[in-house]
Amino acid sequence: MKDGKPLILYVEDDPDFRDAMRTVLESHGYALVEAATGEEGVRQFAEHQPDLVIVDLMMEEIDSGTSMVRDLKLAGCEVPILVASSVGDALQANTDYTELGLAGILQKPLDFDNLLALLKSKLAK
Repeated sequence: MKDGKPLILYVEDDPDFRDAMRTVLESHGYALVEAATGEEGVRQFAEHQPDLVIVDLMMEEIDSGTSMVRDLKLAGCEVPILVASSVGDALQANTDYTELGLAGILQKPLDFDNLLALLKSKLAK
């Protein structure tokens, strides 16, 4: 939590996606910490201890999203992690994301109404 708001770490290499996410989340009562790389995301996670993580599957390197998720899990991360990808629907249909330690998979471009509903359910105490 940051200032009484759920804190979300968003890891995405595209600044336009980060800007859109910031606008949507902040206007709906969430605080946001951003990172442009998986490596930076791991550092931001350690520094800010967010309530939830959203990470782009394919960033500067093809496996950077999965590497970041693995690194967070190895470090003991217990908060929900959502992965966003342009192949999200196909990935969700063919993969048991819970076996990967994920709380969900998001299709890009993001449907913000679905995202907000998912955040509400994952952050419910």
